[in-house]
Amino acid sequence: MAIAEPLGMEFVEVEDWNCCGATEYVSLNLTASYALIARNLAQAAKETSTKQLVAPCSACYLNLKKCDAYMEESPSLEEKINLALAAGGLSYKGGTLKVRHLLDVVVNDVGYDAIAAKVTRPLKGLRVAPYYGCMIVRPKLGENGTFDNPEYPTTLDKLLKVLGATVIDFPLKAHCCGGHMTQISESTGFELIRRLIKGATDYKADLIVTLCPMCQLNLDAFQGAMNSHFNTNYHMPVLYFTQMIGLAFGMDAASLGIGTELVDARDALSKIGVEVPEAELVVKKPPKEALPMPSLPEEK
Repeated sequence: MAIAEPLGMEFVEVEDWNCCGATEYVSLNLTASYALIARNLAQAAKETSTKQLVAPCSACYLNLKKCDAYMEESPSLEEKINLALAAGGLSYKGGTLKVRHLLDVVVNDVGYDAIAAKVTRPLKGLRVAPYYGCMIVRPKLGENGTFDNPEYPTTLDKLLKVLGATVIDFPLKAHCCGGHMTQISESTGFELIRRLIKGATDYKADLIVTLCPMCQLNLDAFQGAMNSHFNTNYHMPVLYFTQMIGLAFGMDAASLGIGTELVDARDALSKIGVEVPEAELVVKKPPKEALPMPSLPEEK
């Protein structure tokens, strides 16, 4: 992560991590889905000396924190999960790790003052909509609970102000982006996306800043399809919060992955003098042995 070194942070990737299971599977088989999540906790517990697991994704954060808390609270659930983990030579005791979101680490361990001291290119003149999504504020679990107000979070607002941006008062900041609804019911998923994009547009935001790659994917990758569905023409760039930190620290856009988004952020970032490189489109064809991707039937 490009901003880790300037902020004095060091991250170690969890070896052989797997998907956190951020799907509806938890409603079908609780033990199996939590065993999938707990495998990451067990892998991390083997490797880390800090006893902290940091997730840059709100869905991963929610799942990992819930699983850890429920295992600590329920010996019977912990026993069932560990029975499954034992098949892979793993085990985990609830409460061993402290699960945190990356935003929590940045603002509470590094701190606003230390971040402000490293700003060399303030985001002055850039109007941003801070978007938390519905997951990061949910896990009021365990001893410490959530690190922000679950009803009206402000941590990201404060961070973006420290970076010099004009932060709009975004009423939809903790509303759902739709998650997997685009794969289940396109019309429902597109409506949830439309509300957020329209809201940010109505409040004259230049872009949306998110804390979750899944939220970023929905609002960016499905914005074109949403426009087609509703016959609208919204153009609202969506960037991840560490990209904004990097820009304020004077880093070039390419090193932060900017320019690869589907909704072009070039016009918005020109307001702060940032040049966004032309992205090279690389199309990778699946191998011949790959399974065909399923497709949803068209809605009538």
